[in-house]
Amino acid sequence: MLKSFEQHINHELSFLKESKLIIAISGGIDSVVLAYLCKNLGLGFAMAHCNFSLRGKESYADEDFVLQLAEKLEVEAFVQRFDTEAYAKSNKRSIQMAARELRYGWFKDLRAQLDFDYVLTAHHADDNLETFLINFTRGTGLNGLTGIPMINDNIVRPLLPFSRETIEAYAREHDIEWRQDSSNTSRKYLRNKLRHEVVPILKEVNPQLLDSFQNTLENLNDTADIIEESLNAVAKRAIVEIDESGVSYKISEFKKVNNSKAYLFEIFKDYGFTGWNDVVNLLDAESGKYVQSNTHKLTKHRDLLILTNTCDSELVSESLLINDFKPIDTSLGILTFEVVSEASNNSENSIYIDKDKLEFSLELRLWKTGDVFCPSGMSGSKKVSKYLKDEKLTPSQKQGTWVLTSNHKIVWVVGKRTDERFKVDEGTVQILKIELN
Repeated sequence: MLKSFEQHINHELSFLKESKLIIAISGGIDSVVLAYLCKNLGLGFAMAHCNFSLRGKESYADEDFVLQLAEKLEVEAFVQRFDTEAYAKSNKRSIQMAARELRYGWFKDLRAQLDFDYVLTAHHADDNLETFLINFTRGTGLNGLTGIPMINDNIVRPLLPFSRETIEAYAREHDIEWRQDSSNTSRKYLRNKLRHEVVPILKEVNPQLLDSFQNTLENLNDTADIIEESLNAVAKRAIVEIDESGVSYKISEFKKVNNSKAYLFEIFKDYGFTGWNDVVNLLDAESGKYVQSNTHKLTKHRDLLILTNTCDSELVSESLLINDFKPIDTSLGILTFEVVSEASNNSENSIYIDKDKLEFSLELRLWKTGDVFCPSGMSGSKKVSKYLKDEKLTPSQKQGTWVLTSNHKIVWVVGKRTDERFKVDEGTVQILKIELN
C-alpha cells in the first residue's frame, strides 16, 4: 500500500510534499494508518485530535493514545476537548452534526493560527460509497451522487482511492496499533446500518463493487462537468445585476430552457430552498410574490427574480434620536448639519431645508407601513410605499429605505426626496444643510 500511496501523492497531490500539514486523527485505524504512511513518505505534519467527551473513559483513552502515538512518530499533537452534547442542545443540532461543526471549525482555526497549509482527513473508498448511499436514500441532486471531493479548499483526503480492506491489511502487516470506537458498531446511525448491513450484501453481489463504484463516480463527475457548463451559460445570460442588496436574474432566461425546474434547482439549491414547485411558480407569479428559506429570499419583481440574503440583509431596526446638530455616526454614514448662507440643489446625499421648521427631537429610522409625506415640488401627500413603488425600486431597495423625521413628520426620504413642508422659501431665515457622508 505504501508504494501505491506514494504514487498517488506524486501524481495527484504532489503539492502536499512541500506543505505544512495537519492530520485529523481520531485514534482509529484509518487516521492512524494515514499518519504512518505520511511519516514513511517524509511529509511534514502535526496531528490534531478532537475529544468530543461522548464516551466517558473511552474518549480520554483515545486522547492518551494519540499523545503516545505523536511521541512515537516524533510529531507535534494538538488536542481539543468539546462539550458536544451542550453544543448540540444549544444549537439544535444532532450529535453527529454538532461534532462535525466543532471538528471542522477547530481545524480551520488551528490552520489559520499556526499557518498550516492543509488538513488531511482519512476518508477512504468505503466512506465514499457510504456517503453516496446516504445521499441516495435521503434524496439528492447530481452533486450528492458525485462522491466526497479529494480536495475541498484546505481539506485534503489522500486515502480516497483505498479501501477499508486495504487499510486494515496494511495495519496488520506492520503491526500498527489503533483504537476501536465502540460507537462504530451501533446500528443507531444510518451510516453504520449501511456499513454493517447493506454494503456487505452489495459486495456479495459484486465483489468488485468499489471498482465499479469508482467508475460510476468518474462518469457522474464527467456528466456534472457538462451540466456545470450549461448552468454557467444560463446563469451568465440570466444575471442582470449584482449589488449589495442581492442578485437579479431575468425570468425570460429560465423560461427559454427545456426544464426550468432543473435549472432553478441547480442554481439556487445552496440557498436553503425546499419548495421547488413554489420556486418554479414564481416565474409566472404576480410581482411581489416570494419564496423564503432560513437564510435567503427569492422574490418576483416584474420580469426579474431577486435573490437576497436575509441573514446579511436583515436591516437593523434601530431608531436614532437626534437632539442637537452635532455630527452623528449612523449605519448609513455620518450625518452632519450645517447652517449655510444659501441653498443649492438637493442631491442624493445632501438636502437644504428651513431650519426653523424643524422640531427636536429628530428621528432617523427605516420607513414603515403607513408613513406619509409631501414630496417636494408636489401638492398633497403620498404614501411612502406608493412613492417607492413608483420609483420602481426592487423589494430589497424598498426594505432598505430610511427616513428622517421631525415631530413625526417626514423631512427626508433619505437619498431620494425631501418633504415640501420643510423647503426653503422666501420666509426662510436660516438655511440648514443636512448631509450624509
